[in-house]
Amino acid sequence: MFIRMVFEMNTQMNKIFPTHVYAETLHVGNGTVLNNALIKIDNARFSEIRSGISLDDIPKQTITSPVVAPGFIDLQINGARDVQFTDTPTVNAVEAIVLGARAGGAAYVLPTFTTAPGDQYVEALCAVKAAQDAGIKGILGMHLEGPFLSPKRPGIHAKQNIRPMLQLDVDKLKSSSVGTLLITLAPECQDNGILEQLIAAGIIVFAGHSEAKSSDIKDAASKGLRGATHLFNAMSQMSAREPGLVGSVLGSPQLFAGVIADGHHVDWSNIGIAAKLKPNHLCLVTDSMCSLEGTKTTFEIHGKEISLLAGKLTDKNGTLAGAHISLDNCVRNVIEHCDVAPELAIKMVTLNPATALGLESDLGQIKLGLRASMTLLSRKFESNAVIVEGECFR
Repeated sequence: MFIRMVFEMNTQMNKIFPTHVYAETLHVGNGTVLNNALIKIDNARFSEIRSGISLDDIPKQTITSPVVAPGFIDLQINGARDVQFTDTPTVNAVEAIVLGARAGGAAYVLPTFTTAPGDQYVEALCAVKAAQDAGIKGILGMHLEGPFLSPKRPGIHAKQNIRPMLQLDVDKLKSSSVGTLLITLAPECQDNGILEQLIAAGIIVFAGHSEAKSSDIKDAASKGLRGATHLFNAMSQMSAREPGLVGSVLGSPQLFAGVIADGHHVDWSNIGIAAKLKPNHLCLVTDSMCSLEGTKTTFEIHGKEISLLAGKLTDKNGTLAGAHISLDNCVRNVIEHCDVAPELAIKMVTLNPATALGLESDLGQIKLGLRASMTLLSRKFESNAVIVEGECFR
């Protein structure tokens, strides 16, 4: 709970723009922790950061919070507030995802569009761009997960819609103007030259839903592959004589990885191992569906009925279908179950994902000159409010 909240108001727009934020404990984002820190905001940027400040000496127009961190970043979220982006690729759906994620501490999201027939992803890209143009804060771009996957590792994706990427797809994706575009694909299923074209265009490419061998990942990494989507899930596993995608990522000094810390997708010990091996490259993601901050306990994905039971989303065969978890809950989980220090858990939702997207010079840390985006937390790491580029959302 906040100690005190006194805001500077823009009454015409009914928006809240604090000039200062006071943190009893400040997680800078790079592993550094400061106590009794006062953060000043000017023109939606961090302009001053001082620690060791008495609560009695703070300005009147200051938000105070037990714990403050850089604005959380979710690289993979499929839906929220009863809306699934793949089913409804609209501005309203994007906004629902932003609001649902924000309730769990996410300042920024990549709305995720999953496998659909043909080039329906173009409609999703247009919706994200329209939402950005409408001034909805917190949309970094879009995550396209499929249809360019391996039919051997479909997960819950509709297998009949999975296909290789064509040159026409490359041209459409290169013309996107959503900002950051992250594409999950199976590199072993794509033609020569596809990866290079995407990466040369500034598109972030992760491997996922893939049967890739270590040789495939080594080759893809040499071309600019950036990471892997939902590590351990829907991918080739590590064995005695073949590292697979899992082993290749864990052994790589350069590849990032998202991981779903909900207690259903990955064993806690495996997440702990990944955190120890990749403290600067592991990113917590929610992979959440429309049930997040919603009322639905059943819904459909490509004709399959999905049910929410005890925090777990599955079809009738028990196949996992995304997740039902907020980003602050992921943070709490890895601290409690995976022996991850709080400062590292915070890094896994701030600086690590920002760096994975190439945005570390603007996001992911509370540092002079960077965007003034913060997640305000209780001592138990429960989100109380989010500040996005100087604007406070509660």
